[in-house]
Amino acid sequence: MVKRKIVHIDEEKCDGCGLCVNACAEGAIKILNGKAVLIDEIYCDGLGACLGSCPKGAITIVEKEAKPFSEEAVHKKMNLITKKETPTCECLTLEGFHKLSNWPIQLKLVPVNAPFLKDADLLIAADCTAFSFKKFHEEILKDRKLIIACPKLDDSRFYLDKLTEIFRNNNVKSVVILRMTVPCCGGLTWLVNESIKRSGKNIEAEEKVIGIEGTVK
Repeated sequence: MVKRKIVHIDEEKCDGCGLCVNACAEGAIKILNGKAVLIDEIYCDGLGACLGSCPKGAITIVEKEAKPFSEEAVHKKMNLITKKETPTCECLTLEGFHKLSNWPIQLKLVPVNAPFLKDADLLIAADCTAFSFKKFHEEILKDRKLIIACPKLDDSRFYLDKLTEIFRNNNVKSVVILRMTVPCCGGLTWLVNESIKRSGKNIEAEEKVIGIEGTVK
């Protein structure tokens, strides 16, 4: 045990919304019996990335005797989640089965240090695209890791910050941005390009646009 800063969750204030779970890159928090709880002190780095996500102000940083933070334990846990808890989704197209190789795919749920992001070729796609192009898995996804988001309905500021951290903390090799032709979807391209710029990385980003009729430009 060492005296250090660590997260404290006020159970009376917590409403179990789960936003802190998504905000914790180390996966130190889970929802148990309708309340957020710290899984184990070794997973909490005490930096408080989860603080701003709590709408009830239930999370604070305290200094107390606690187990030391273990980055090795975090990595082992994240790899275990990826290998044992991540289902492989097999999607049927006219030509056969094509596999989705990572989970989660929704940007809000993807940890910024998820193992599948390392050395990845990413496909960052607007939510509607997979429903609009029948050969999505065969011609677009291929061997890329998938992240989906909606620039119109979701929190763009949160996405900008999260994408910046993803690019800053992972050796992403390339990015394909897939969006619909409608104007509101263009925000996804801006989000990706701006986050790459803010990360300080030099990453190639290619935009593909799906028309309402199902063609790709």
